[in-house]
Amino acid sequence: MRILITGANGQLGHDLVQALAGEALHTYDHQALDIVDATVVEETVSRIRPDWIINAAAFNDVDGAEKNESTAFAVNADGPEHLATAAARAGARLIHVSTDYVFDGRKGRPYDENDAPNPLSVYARSKREGERRVLASGAPACVLRTAWLYGRHGKNFVKAIQAAAARGGPLKVVADQVGSPTSTADLAAAIAALMRTPAAGLYHVVNAGACSRLEFARAIVGDQVEVLPITTAEAARPAPRPQNSALTSVRWASTGLAPLRGWRDALEAYLSA
Repeated sequence: MRILITGANGQLGHDLVQALAGEALHTYDHQALDIVDATVVEETVSRIRPDWIINAAAFNDVDGAEKNESTAFAVNADGPEHLATAAARAGARLIHVSTDYVFDGRKGRPYDENDAPNPLSVYARSKREGERRVLASGAPACVLRTAWLYGRHGKNFVKAIQAAAARGGPLKVVADQVGSPTSTADLAAAIAALMRTPAAGLYHVVNAGACSRLEFARAIVGDQVEVLPITTAEAARPAPRPQNSALTSVRWASTGLAPLRGWRDALEAYLSA
């Protein structure tokens, strides 16, 4: 398959390249392909004529988006729309990666694909708009919501906690935010498998289960250092976060693929690798 991957230098992008080794990959970082530029996107897709486009590019600075709304929407909404438009013209299928943060966190239990989004932050609103435009584009597309990603490449919560623990404890971690930690290696493998199916539409794809940030941090460091609970208010981050953004799926089974393994198993594999 000819596959065009945007955001190929990100943590998910690196694992996608590995998971799809053996295919005809055309990989781009932001410098090589600015998805905000509709003309460049159209020219690139027309030249490559990919069977698939995977959009792993995003403006992921949740707090920074509060002061950079135009950039967040350009990358997270305009960019996916440009890719979807080009995919439709080229007859390519599209996978667009979105986020658990499109929900407001008030449900009290994991969100499935039938729940109505209500994003709280600029970042979340921009990602929701990207979803909406891709699904409305007419392109044969899958929108995959995932959550709390971590992998070998780039910045993430696991690496931040490990670095903080190495400097010595105790650590203070938010205890009132719940989500679904997800390995980028597992997500990349799921995407590779999904591309062998006729799936289209919206799916939640995360490692199974849910935990708080505090529980996640304690699982990362074990007994290396003490991890103390604080509240979201005490953390005082610029962008609001949903208190519960755990995801589950009522649609993934229809693809015929197995669900992802539990988050603890995925984390253990990551830490022991």
